[in-house]
Amino acid sequence: MDSFKLDRILRKKRSKEYMEAIMKLGTGGLDLANDVTSIVVKEFEEAADFAVDILLGYVAKCNLGFPYEVHTLDIGLRIIQHYKLGDPLPNGMEKARGIAVRGGYAFIEVYADCCRAISDDGTVSVIK
Repeated sequence: MDSFKLDRILRKKRSKEYMEAIMKLGTGGLDLANDVTSIVVKEFEEAADFAVDILLGYVAKCNLGFPYEVHTLDIGLRIIQHYKLGDPLPNGMEKARGIAVRGGYAFIEVYADCCRAISDDGTVSVIK
């Protein structure tokens, strides 16, 4: 797929269904083993194969309280992990930590080449 077309697709506002599903994943509300890929495929159906391959995971501010700072959802391993202040994030997700901690976004989609910060209304901000 043309990288410009893929970028255009990934810049589109996220659907309400996608937002709700990812937020449920972040709280353990869905079956990770079965639902992660299907959620991504449904949202990015035009480019699903590419999106699944390049999406490393999600990072969001953790609501467990001190000493926890952020939690991650690793797409490949399909696991949610909570990280304490100062614990390094794996698999290239560290670059999203500061964005998540500052708040203002529902979650951060982490890609190898950028982060896409997703607002509560599904609006996408690309951060390189």
